[in-house]
Amino acid sequence: MTEALIELKNISFKYKNSYIIKNINLKIFEGNQIALIGKSGSGKSTLISLLNGTLIPTSGNIKFFNLPFHKLDNSQKSKISTIWQDLRLIEDLSAEQNVNCGLLGKKNFLFALKNLLSISSYRKAHEVMKICKISPSIFIKKIINLSGGQKQRIAIARSLIQEPKILLADEPFNNLDPELTNLVIKLFLNEENQNYIRISNTILIALHKIDLIENFNRIIGLKNGTISFDLSKGELKDNLLDDFYEFSEEN
Repeated sequence: MTEALIELKNISFKYKNSYIIKNINLKIFEGNQIALIGKSGSGKSTLISLLNGTLIPTSGNIKFFNLPFHKLDNSQKSKISTIWQDLRLIEDLSAEQNVNCGLLGKKNFLFALKNLLSISSYRKAHEVMKICKISPSIFIKKIINLSGGQKQRIAIARSLIQEPKILLADEPFNNLDPELTNLVIKLFLNEENQNYIRISNTILIALHKIDLIENFNRIIGLKNGTISFDLSKGELKDNLLDDFYEFSEEN
């Protein structure tokens, strides 16, 4: 039987006096391309933080590559990469430095120091940035001087350069126009890769744009901190989505 890359057993997460995630059981296998959907406040961002080890569950157990998070070494931790909704870029560093930061989990302290001093090579960073349609004219510009769409692509490039085993992303298409959104989806799904980097075939992406779910082979619906459904693309029916979102004019 295929071993899960990440496995959650009876996971709950409580913040103050409220449960954000409640009794979730979930396995993510290699090759899963998962769209995580749900209304705002359903727990999508919290679940991603649990999946990458940023948050510790209030109860239950999580295994990463069949190990608890505290037993993973830096190399194993670097196999899980996250594109955060708030991007978490370093505004006083340049675009190329921010992208190169994606390599820090695989490198030593000397590399980190050279990276910050602009001594190390940016060849790989530049290749990944070009794939993400980032113009060479902004490679050396500080993040603080870039547009929202440029920052979004910098965050995506920073994650891709890491060449993770599993890629997690929280609303990664914010600030991207339809053309760039289509490009990035093809990158994530390995449909648009020029062999510069190894792109994971295992992804979980929290989505607000429901029309994008057709690109994924597995769809998980999260509602009030619990999994409402976990289906393959072929099993998901329109009426289920209607009931799930309880569509109104504001939706």
